Amino acid sequence: MVLAAALGFAIVAQVRQTSIQGLENLREDELVRIFAGVDQDGDRLADEIRGLENSLELLQSQSTNGEEAQRAARARLDALGILAGTAPAKGPGIVLTITGVDGGVAAPIILDTVQELRAAGAEAIQIGDERVVANTWISERDGELVVSGEVVSPPYTIRAIGDANTLAGAMEIPGGVTATVRRAEGKTQTEIRDEVAVDALLTLVPPQYARPVPTTTP
Repeated sequence: MVLAAALGFAIVAQVRQTSIQGLENLREDELVRIFAGVDQDGDRLADEIRGLENSLELLQSQSTNGEEAQRAARARLDALGILAGTAPAKGPGIVLTITGVDGGVAAPIILDTVQELRAAGAEAIQIGDERVVANTWISERDGELVVSGEVVSPPYTIRAIGDANTLAGAMEIPGGVTATVRRAEGKTQTEIRDEVAVDALLTLVPPQYARPVPTTTP
């Protein structure tokens, strides 16, 4: 921009000087030299303007790419947070309630329910106040349901986010969750909702043995 301003000033100064001297007093070769110089200065100024415009476009492109990279990183972080159970999630899905199972619910029934939901595409699951993630374990202790070491009392409410109709249909397949609970003299109630909140959070614990594999740059 400084160079462009300087060139513009030089052109104006040259024209003013020429006006003061009077074009009628100059020889033809002097007039040709003056106008040639003005043309050259104009060309240099036009080149400088084009260069500045290209630099501006490059800076804008780099800024846009940086913003896109930040958005992509944020989206990936959010997705990983949902998968790891360290971030709350909400979306369409179902709320499944299991009640009245004779002698208490057996852990295999809840485990089968979680597996059916995952197979049906559930993206986030919660049993009572316990988040379900990749390393969640389900068992029984003294007739009580235990999810990753925490006791979950009946009735058992399972919230799952995903395609609501697909998730609800998975609970009703022949020989599936509803049929199994019915054989245990229990009942299931499935609610399809436009928005289900899975808000139980886990604390991320670094792996003790697993280590990331370094990536090589091409």
